Amino acid sequence: MFPPSRKDFISLTLSEGNSYSHSYNNAKHRRRSCWRKWKQLSRLQRSLILILLALLLIIGLISYSNYTEPWTDWSNRGDWLELNDRDLDLVLPEVRPVFGKTPFPVARPRLVPDADVATELRRPDVFVLPKPPSKTKTLLDKLLPVNREQAANASFPLVKDKHEREIVQEEAEEEENKVVSWRGAMIEADQATEAPPSAHEKDVPAAAKLTEEVPSEGPDRLEAVRDAFRHAWKGYKSYAWGHDELKPISKTYGEWFGLGLTLIDSLDTMWILGLKEEFTEAKAWVEKDLSFDKSVDVNLFETTIRVLGGLLSTYNLTGDQIFLEKAKDLGSRLMPAFKTPSKIPFSDVNIGKGTAHPPRWTSDSTLAEVTSIQLEFRELSRLTHDPQYQEVVNQVSQLVHKLPGKHDGLVPMFINTNSGQFSHKGGVFTLGARADSYYEYLLKQWIQGGKTDDDLLEDYLQAVEGVKKHLVRQTGPSRLTFVGELSHSRFSPKMDHLVCFLPGTLALGAHNGLPPDHMELAVRLMETCHQMYQQMETGLSPEIAHFSLIASDSKDVIVKPADRHNLLRPETVESLFYMYRFTKDSKYRDWGWDILQSFNRFTKVSSGGFTSINNVREPNNPAPRDKMESFFLGETLKYLFLLFSDDSELLSLDKFVFNTEAHPLPIWTAPPK
Repeated sequence: MFPPSRKDFISLTLSEGNSYSHSYNNAKHRRRSCWRKWKQLSRLQRSLILILLALLLIIGLISYSNYTEPWTDWSNRGDWLELNDRDLDLVLPEVRPVFGKTPFPVARPRLVPDADVATELRRPDVFVLPKPPSKTKTLLDKLLPVNREQAANASFPLVKDKHEREIVQEEAEEEENKVVSWRGAMIEADQATEAPPSAHEKDVPAAAKLTEEVPSEGPDRLEAVRDAFRHAWKGYKSYAWGHDELKPISKTYGEWFGLGLTLIDSLDTMWILGLKEEFTEAKAWVEKDLSFDKSVDVNLFETTIRVLGGLLSTYNLTGDQIFLEKAKDLGSRLMPAFKTPSKIPFSDVNIGKGTAHPPRWTSDSTLAEVTSIQLEFRELSRLTHDPQYQEVVNQVSQLVHKLPGKHDGLVPMFINTNSGQFSHKGGVFTLGARADSYYEYLLKQWIQGGKTDDDLLEDYLQAVEGVKKHLVRQTGPSRLTFVGELSHSRFSPKMDHLVCFLPGTLALGAHNGLPPDHMELAVRLMETCHQMYQQMETGLSPEIAHFSLIASDSKDVIVKPADRHNLLRPETVESLFYMYRFTKDSKYRDWGWDILQSFNRFTKVSSGGFTSINNVREPNNPAPRDKMESFFLGETLKYLFLLFSDDSELLSLDKFVFNTEAHPLPIWTAPPK
């Protein structure tokens, strides 16, 4: 037999003094224990725990947001939906204006001109309009002509304001794959054919500074505008001839469509200003070098208002057949944009291939894009006796007139090219970017056609009533009247500079027999647009302003850091022109003169041209963007010249209607056949 098996044991003791031993730590054991317990739970139990944790996290975030945004009136707070895509331009923060002596009298000094003074002398004498008595009217009353007695007695019903406060905060950077045109039409950045930066552009010398060159004492204001135009034209001719836009700081150019936008936009301005030499050389370029036979995607709206409108206007002013021939060629190449299932045109068209498409990121078109091309296409039909151009744009107007989804005459910002219906019906209602010129063209089409289309008039009157009902408010400190936005049924005291077209449009309607309370509103809004310039340290308006509704606040205008740029826009001087033509009140001229002086101080580049700036609140460093938009010559300077002219028959507003790019087109004495 075998003996029983023997079990051997080895005993090992680890003392704390052993250099290889470690003290016991139960953290790892606890982690394993918790994990075992978690795995032992059922799937339902684990899901409930995760949902509870997520809810607690959301509640915590909401509580933190409420703490950091102390709204005084939650029910009327607003979503502050910002649709503020910007042009992505070169910013040179170290380029500073050179201040000098100011040899002309200034009625209300805006800035201290000495370079060693860092701050502005703030003006306490803010003009405050008295609140008028309230009086409401029915829409039927507004459809009827008014007499002088009605005009004297009527007044604009003010909307009762509600206290709201906007906290100024930094906005996110713009999406780098998009830029926004001046009227809000979205264009993809990769459509541009801008030349790569040269060695000179990358290393801009410090001497390329802005200059403060202002007219001499007792100047002729008309000649001052001519001087500004010549200076802008000098830069364009020297560094960007035949290209779309001048970059005055880097002395080069930028391309958008490659159609010579600045040159064509400026043709009728040169004719109106009497600049014969400049006009002659520009006409020679149009005749010899302007060709639309190129494979390039262009934006239907921008090309129509700038190029087609510029050519048609110049033909009507000069009678030169070359401009009509070019306009007809371009118009026929834009027609493929209307080949959509709904007849709502695509936003982009290739003028060489004859194809069209929506933007790459959506199937929608902007409402302003599809409803602000009618004046030009209708005029093209009248001049060529070809009805196809007028027919396609009239279809768009008729469709939009019948569409559901309007909010007391206010329209959503987007429309689908496939269905022909409004998109985002409950979203944002604004008179700013992407919607502004829809309202402008309702009135101007009615005027252009001899005041015969009742649908256009009805839509316009309803829209004005909707604006007064939903968008008009007054600031708390000085009772300035402004036009805000509706964002998902909540009011936002946000107003684009683009909205400053409205005083002029309202005044034009009142001049053509519409209710006199339109003029009352125009006067009040004109004062607000003036204050958007007056309350800035440079005397130039920001791109977007927010308004304080709190009476105890010290300022009416609040400007977010991302909204402080100025693009040389024309809307305020446009409205000043209309207001002076209809009232002959010299203050409107003085306000325009102040704006021209500020352009000369802070945007004029010594080597030629003017530049948009990045910061209207910093006179010592406005941060030039190195871009001169074509509308500065096509609109801003043109309206300033007309504002200062004593000749009321120079482009009489009873004979001409201006498109949204300031190109005058004749009012029809009879509809086109």
